[in-house]
Amino acid sequence: MPELPDITLYLEALERRIVGQRLERSRILSPFLLRSVEPPLEAAHGAVVTSLKRLGKRIAIGFDSDIWLVVHLMIAGRLQWRDTWPSSFPRQALLALGFATGTVTMTEAGTRRRASLHVVRGGAGLTAHTPGGVEVDRIDAAEFEAILRRGNHTLKRALTDPRSFSGIGNAYSDEILHRAGLSPVTLTSRLTSPECTRLFTATREVLAEWVVRLREKAGGEFPRKVTAFHEEMAVHGRFGMPCPACGTRVQRIRYADNETNYCPRCQTGGRLLADRALSRLLKSDWPRSIDELEAQS
Repeated sequence: MPELPDITLYLEALERRIVGQRLERSRILSPFLLRSVEPPLEAAHGAVVTSLKRLGKRIAIGFDSDIWLVVHLMIAGRLQWRDTWPSSFPRQALLALGFATGTVTMTEAGTRRRASLHVVRGGAGLTAHTPGGVEVDRIDAAEFEAILRRGNHTLKRALTDPRSFSGIGNAYSDEILHRAGLSPVTLTSRLTSPECTRLFTATREVLAEWVVRLREKAGGEFPRKVTAFHEEMAVHGRFGMPCPACGTRVQRIRYADNETNYCPRCQTGGRLLADRALSRLLKSDWPRSIDELEAQS
């Protein structure tokens, strides 16, 4: 799922291409995409784009007619840019927005249609799609700690809760926790104040660094390869590969369609966290530490 750094790059690319431009035409290519009824998408036709906003992991396109298009890419949704209105669209295409400068196309890989579009009117309509999480670069360490301590959750869940922090998902939470040297399953109630400060600093650093990295990769072009997996990442998507900090093999916890990646030496004091699938299968043969794991290799 595109997260804060990815959405930031999309917004910067869109700003250069569609702000100040009139929406000339649109086409919904999937009946599952549009999740609202009133106002219709056609209400934005002829209107000029005046604003772009990030609402957590959503992209909001605002027009001078007080109409907003709120796009949620979910896991497999992506945006594409073409300099003209295409004569045909790929099977994965869900939406096309045509301007004099070119066409924004929204696609979604796979067969499960999770991405969505809501057409809303005014600030009240936009607020209904705002998750409520704070922007970490707009708060200080004390505010960050106060938000963490509002509930008692694992750090992984706390960081990725859109009602707490804006734009952080599975990929960058792994990177943040590795940078902070903290276990993804540590409960927020057990964090010391110095650990909270360390996590706050890591969160701001990782998100800011990845915005810069993605800008450099895009090279001024419209982002074309938006992915949750990058070779430069420390642990996310690097199961079985060496941790860049200590060389220990990166481990994972799998659940549903997601997995959490971590370094057992840097983050959990050498302890392996139980993977639900494998630990149930192996039972007593499931290794509990780095030493046991390496002995089995």
